[in-house]
Amino acid sequence: MADHNELGKKGEELAVNFLLKNDYEILAKNYVYQKAEVDIIAKKDNILAIVEVKTRTSKDFGDPQQFLKPKQIQRIIKAVDYFVNDNSMDVDVRFDIIAIVLNKKGMSLEHLEDAFYHF
Repeated sequence: MADHNELGKKGEELAVNFLLKNDYEILAKNYVYQKAEVDIIAKKDNILAIVEVKTRTSKDFGDPQQFLKPKQIQRIIKAVDYFVNDNSMDVDVRFDIIAIVLNKKGMSLEHLEDAFYHF
């Protein structure tokens, strides 16, 4: 497996652990609907947190959260709409990003709540 795939998997694992420690319930990981993949669907109280995990080895080319494209956001929103309706959920939906920089110097993790909006 390519190094970037391993980095992504490690980032998602770190994000799940972070969410669990902060009292989120993980409902789905790598949820796929049509052309969209949602990294993590988590729930805390009556909030459904849709979490996109962005992991990089440095910030040399910008913060990890800057790499989410509008088309990807549209696909995620469509997938989440399907997930909520398919599971007959009555929840507030929030779109978050967990930005991770992971390298030999260590790890930084930033949880950005309401990072992008349904439009």
